[in-house]
Amino acid sequence: MTATLTDLAYMAATVLFILGLKRLGSPVTARRGNVLSMSGMALAIAITLATPGLRLGWIALAVALGAAIGLALAYRVRMTAMPQMVALLNGFGGLASALVGLGSYGHEWGQATVLAAETDYRITIGFSLAIGALTFTGSLVAFAKLQELLSGRPLLFPGRRIVTALTAAAMLAAFAWLVLEGGAGPAAAIAVVALILGLLLVLPIGGADMPVVVALLNSYSGMAAAATGFVLQNSLLIVGGALVGTSGLMLTRIMTKAMNRSLVNVMFGGFGTEAGAAAASGEGGVMREVSFEDAAIQLAYARQVIFVPGYGMAVAQAQTALRELDDLLTARGVAVKYAIHPVAGRMPGHMNVLLAEANVPYDKLFELESINHEFPNTEVAVVIGANDVVNPDARDNPGSPISGMPILEVDRARSVIVLKRGRGRGFSGVENPLFFKENTGMLFGDAKQSLAKLAGALQDV
Repeated sequence: MTATLTDLAYMAATVLFILGLKRLGSPVTARRGNVLSMSGMALAIAITLATPGLRLGWIALAVALGAAIGLALAYRVRMTAMPQMVALLNGFGGLASALVGLGSYGHEWGQATVLAAETDYRITIGFSLAIGALTFTGSLVAFAKLQELLSGRPLLFPGRRIVTALTAAAMLAAFAWLVLEGGAGPAAAIAVVALILGLLLVLPIGGADMPVVVALLNSYSGMAAAATGFVLQNSLLIVGGALVGTSGLMLTRIMTKAMNRSLVNVMFGGFGTEAGAAAASGEGGVMREVSFEDAAIQLAYARQVIFVPGYGMAVAQAQTALRELDDLLTARGVAVKYAIHPVAGRMPGHMNVLLAEANVPYDKLFELESINHEFPNTEVAVVIGANDVVNPDARDNPGSPISGMPILEVDRARSVIVLKRGRGRGFSGVENPLFFKENTGMLFGDAKQSLAKLAGALQDV
């Protein structure tokens, strides 16, 4: 295949990637965006495999093995575990970039290729190794915390910031060594130190901030891929990595803005510690339980009901039961809307995907900015497994760890019904005074079962 034809095919794949990303910005066009992006990747793989001189046997084996693992995970991983899955994909993407960087020194350890002998390539190899290895271990920690294999509490130890700074300095020294002298020794040093640095950077971050970390690591994996593209002189890998890197940074920005947190505060603030959680003003109180019959009567005679889904809905896989309750209310002439917070769940768009899976119409979904003004005129707000995103302390209590975080102001609705698994605090460990307000009624238990019971009670009203 000629170089011109390859470049044209890569350009076509790049256009498909960009168009796909553009359409992922809306739930209405997201499926078409996925198809376009997958088509671009299929074209890129096909053109790359047509390159002369490749050992197609080994490549075919690797593709078959990776595809088998990917298909198995795609079928088995539940939507509630999708953030963990994204973390793993980020990690292995970073590992692949690091391995390509090491592989640039040839098959024999310590023998540099002509390509790696040039200073500019040494720099790109160093970036590929450093960012890729850091992304790998950092993503594994993020996965373990989201999967609750590790505690969601920050792992803090005396002098951690000094140790982290010294480790970062050691990585920079190894980087300079690689640029000045080349060889496998400094390359291995960069990889080892970066692996340690990834652990040091992510272990001190609380579980509530892991979605932000996953988004940032996604950006890192893209930057590592772009650096690898320079190593391999592959324009498509450079562009694709740059797209992933910039979109990851944009996603990180969206999430930190939605939490009213700076990225520096997320990475170094130790949010989620006992001291931080104790700063909440919530003095507790009595959670007032209501019966399903009473809750159903409130819903039946409301003019407007706003559902606020959260991670509890995802855990219970209650989105279909919620839509069925929506159908019953709509049939009674009740106006039903859904309020979606950007960080509800474990990543942006988590609730949108679940509700789309249940065939909830897109025009019923409203973002925070466009729905908050409606709560004072809403008879009933129904919170399904959400906590921090509806915590009024973020608005009213300057001493709260989540002070300033934009919230869905459900406490201003005339009545609030909260579906909750138990009486514990949310993922961040911060108490929520909403649960103790006079206009709030609690329905404890599995959200899916509670919604089914609520629908049954509604039919009897």
